[in-house]
Amino acid sequence: MWRNIASNALTLGIVALLGLIGLIAWGQREFNGQGPLTETLFFEVPRGASLIRVSNDLEEQGAISNARIFRIGAQYTGKAGELKFNNYELPAGASMAQILDIVTQAAAPTFRYIAQYTISEGGAEMRLRERQPEQGLVEIAAFTYQDETLPEAYTELKARNVPVAYRITVAEGVTSWNIVEALKNADFLTGDVPEELPAEGTLAPDTYEVSTGSARADVIRRMETAQEAILAEAWAVRAEGLPIQTPEEALILASIIEKETSVPEERRLVASVFVNRLNRGIKLQTDPTVIYGITRGEGSLGRGLRRSELRRSTPWNTYVIDGLPPTPIANPGRASIEAALNPEESDFIFFVADGTGGHAFATNLADHNANVARWRQIEAERGN
Repeated sequence: MWRNIASNALTLGIVALLGLIGLIAWGQREFNGQGPLTETLFFEVPRGASLIRVSNDLEEQGAISNARIFRIGAQYTGKAGELKFNNYELPAGASMAQILDIVTQAAAPTFRYIAQYTISEGGAEMRLRERQPEQGLVEIAAFTYQDETLPEAYTELKARNVPVAYRITVAEGVTSWNIVEALKNADFLTGDVPEELPAEGTLAPDTYEVSTGSARADVIRRMETAQEAILAEAWAVRAEGLPIQTPEEALILASIIEKETSVPEERRLVASVFVNRLNRGIKLQTDPTVIYGITRGEGSLGRGLRRSELRRSTPWNTYVIDGLPPTPIANPGRASIEAALNPEESDFIFFVADGTGGHAFATNLADHNANVARWRQIEAERGN
C-alpha cells in the first residue's frame, strides 16, 4: 500500500511540476509576446504610483493582458521599484517586457496633447494639438481666453485631468505688461504675479515648458534668469568702441532694434545706424520710442503717430531727447541683443521701409529723402 501511495505521490508531483513548468512558460510567453495594443497609447505613470496601481491601469487601458503577470515579471527582472513618474508613448503591439522597460527609464516625457500658448503684441492665443498615429501632431482647437466659450476639446481634457504638455512662447518685442497680462489669463497656471511689473526688457522671449499648476511667479523668474544669462553672454564678447557703457544700455538699444525690424538679416545693419548716430551725437529719431512714451507698453497704439506726438516731450521720445531713452521699450530677443553689441560696420545713419518688409539705408539726407519718397509712393499705391 505504501508503495502505491508513494508511486501516486510521485506521479502527482511530476504532474504538478510539469504544470508549473507549463505555467511559467505560458507566463513568459505572455510577458515577452506581442501585447494587445492595436494603436499607440499615451500612458501616465502618476507621481508616487505603486506597481499594483500602474499594472492595473495598464490592464484597464488595454496595454497588457494580465496585471499579475506584469507584476511578477517586474519583480523577477528587479525593476519593481524602478517606476519613473512621466508620460510615455507605448507603441502598438508592445510586449509587457517592452512596456516595463519604457516606464522604468528616465526619458523625455511624451504627451498625446500639446497646448501652445503664444504671447504676442496683439495678445495671447492657445493652440491645442493631438499626437495621432501616422499623422503626427494635428491641431484640434485654437482660441483666446477672450472668446465667449472655450472649445469643448480643451475643456473636456481639463475636466478629466488628462495630462497635457503646456508650452509658453513669448514673441520678441512684446512688453512686460503684455507678458504679465497674458500669464494672468493662462488658466493652466496658478498663483499671483508680482505686484511690481517686471522691469521692461528683462524677460527673455523664448519657449518655456511648464507643468499644469506651475506658479506664475516662477515662470516670470525663469524668464528673468534667462534674459540675465543671454545679456551676460553677449556683453562678454561685445565689440570694442561702442557708445554703450553698461549692459542695461545694451538692453535699451536692443529693444529699439527689435521694434524697428523683423528681418533677421537686418538687425546688425539697423544696429549700425543707431551706433553711428550715437557716436555722432545725432538724435535716434525712432518711432517705436515715441509710441512707448504714449502707451508705456500697455497695449498697442492702434493707429499712426501724429505730428504733435513726434514733438511731444516724454522721457522716451528720441525725436526730442539726446541719446538712449531711460529704459528698454520692449523685451528684445537674443539676436537683437547680440546685434546691439556686435553691430555691422557701416556709414549708414538713415533707414526707411522699402516695401518688401525690409529697409533702405542711406549715408546722407539726400539719399534718405529719395528712399522716403519711394516709400511714400508705395504707400499711395497700396492705398495706405
